[in-house]
Order: sequence, then C-alpha cells, then structure tokens
Amino acid sequence: MPIATPEVYAEMLNRAKAGGFAYPAINVTSSQTLNAALRGFAEASSDGIIQVSTGGADFLSGTTIKDMVTGSVALAEYARVVATNYPVTVALHTDHCPKDKLDGFVRPLLDISLERVAKGQDPLFQSHMWDGSAVPLDENLEIATDLLEKAARARIVLEVEIGVVGGEEDGVVGEINEKLYTTADDALATAEALGLGERGRYMLAATFGNVHGVYKPGHVKLRPSVLKDIQDAVGAKYGKEKPFDLVFHGGSGSLLEEIQEAISYGVVKMNIDTDTQYAFTRPIADHMFRNYDGVLKVDGDVGNKKAYDPRAYGKAAETSMAARIVEACQHLKSAGTKIS
Repeated sequence: MPIATPEVYAEMLNRAKAGGFAYPAINVTSSQTLNAALRGFAEASSDGIIQVSTGGADFLSGTTIKDMVTGSVALAEYARVVATNYPVTVALHTDHCPKDKLDGFVRPLLDISLERVAKGQDPLFQSHMWDGSAVPLDENLEIATDLLEKAARARIVLEVEIGVVGGEEDGVVGEINEKLYTTADDALATAEALGLGERGRYMLAATFGNVHGVYKPGHVKLRPSVLKDIQDAVGAKYGKEKPFDLVFHGGSGSLLEEIQEAISYGVVKMNIDTDTQYAFTRPIADHMFRNYDGVLKVDGDVGNKKAYDPRAYGKAAETSMAARIVEACQHLKSAGTKIS
C-alpha cells in the first residue's frame, strides 16, 4: 500500500501529532524528482507526502500543453505504479492554489476523485491545498467551507492557509508585513467556520513569519510561539488540546530549533521545495563544469555521449535530492517511523 488510502493517511497524520514529528512534503516537477522523493523516504524509513504545485502540474503536462489537471493526473498515476517498489507509504497532495486557479486545478481534481470514490476507488490525491491568503479572511473561509464539504465527500483532507507566507512561489507573492503572523482571532474564526474535523478533516497552514524561497538569517523573524498561541486559544474554547493539524510553509533557511519548536505545537507537515531544488541541481552544475568538452561539441569535435546522456547527471541529481530528504526526515523526526 505505497499510496496511502484515506484511512491510512488519517493514521499517518494522527501518528505524527501524537508522536511529536512531522512529515516532509516534497514538491516534485518530474518523474525523476518523484523518484528522488520516494528514494529519500525509503532511505530514511519514513512515510511522507509528495506534492505538486500549480506551476509544477503545468510543467508536468508539457511546456506547450500547460494543463494543470493533465499534469496532476499523470503524476498521480505514475506515482501509483513506481511507488509499489518502495517500502514506505506516501500521500499525494496538491500545493498552493489561489482563487484564480481553483477552477483549473483543485475543483476539477476533486471532481475526478468524487467519480473515483463513487466507483469504490480511492481518491486520486489524498489532500488538496486552498490558498486563500490573498483574499479577505471572510471570503477565504467561505470558499474553504465549500471546498471542505466537497473534499469530505471525496474522502480527501483539505489544507487551508490563514495569514500570508511571504516571498514568491509560482507567481504568488506575499509581502513581508504584519500579515506574516496569524492571530488567535484568525484561528477562532477558522474553527467557527470549518469546525474541528466534524465537517471534514483539514490541515491549517498558519503563518508565523514564514517566507518562501531562500533568505539569510535575520531577514525575517520566525515566531513559532504564534502556533502555540492559536492552539491554546482555540483549544480553550472547544476543550481540545492542540485542535489543529498544522502545516509549516516557507521553512528553507530555518534553524533546527525553530523547526522542532513548531513541531511541538502540532505541526504535522512541513513543505520542502527550495532546498531540494538546489540539492537536485547542484550535481548537474558540477557535472557540466567538469565535463564541459564532453557535453558540448566544441570546435567541430563530437563531444562524449556518455557525458551528455541525461542519465549520467540525472543519477547524481537523484542521489543528492534523496540525501536532502533523508536529512529533512531526521530534522522533522519522522525517520524510522514508517507504518509498513
């Protein structure tokens, strides 16, 4: 059962929260980065989450096709085939989807899963993210309410974001201002609008100074205690300890102690993209510099086929990305916790 069923995904999230660890959620853009993610999880003996963004799904469909649904379906079906060879369980997730892309990404994917569930099959993806950070909170939660109802019928977990993650990802830009910090009032409004699981399970991407991309220490101040504040505020009202399953976005460059403090407040999923992109690309750059005369037909020469064969540098890229994922599993304390 390499691709989690809805029941197993729920168990994964429950085990993470109870066990004080979080799953790395690895963004992929190709079959090879997917294979690297699977390899990394297997080498760490960790279950995990593999996810695709709007831009990644667009790219996966072909650069002249640019269809997010086609790319997402292709990835999910490919993952179901190749993941059977790995001794870990993974969940499939779609990353940030802003309002203007809902009708071309998340909503049609939910429809596909509803059709699959009606036939007695598992949903295509195990979770989807609605990114309403660019709209007012009332509108954000109104859309989330509609999506949660549909996701629950499709046996899918919804991820919602309140507050704003700074930086840029796939054309979505978050300014670095006070909105980087979710408030207790934001969290209370979310619980009132969406419930705490009785209307469908969801994860909450609450912000505490997070920024997408790479940033130097001191550029932005992470305050993981914000997560404790919102858990305490909502927990006190509803009589439930750590009521939210939290998600950590924009973690590249974060200190290990900040990551692990966030996990202690109920983070069960941490998105990782920038660091794995670099880990994948670095060996390719090294190969090209070392084999300049081989990868190019210089001065009428014929080059070296073994040097420009994509497998030559692709193997090194996969190995490097997998190693970075093992490191992530160790940092998030999911290493050695696989269900199977």
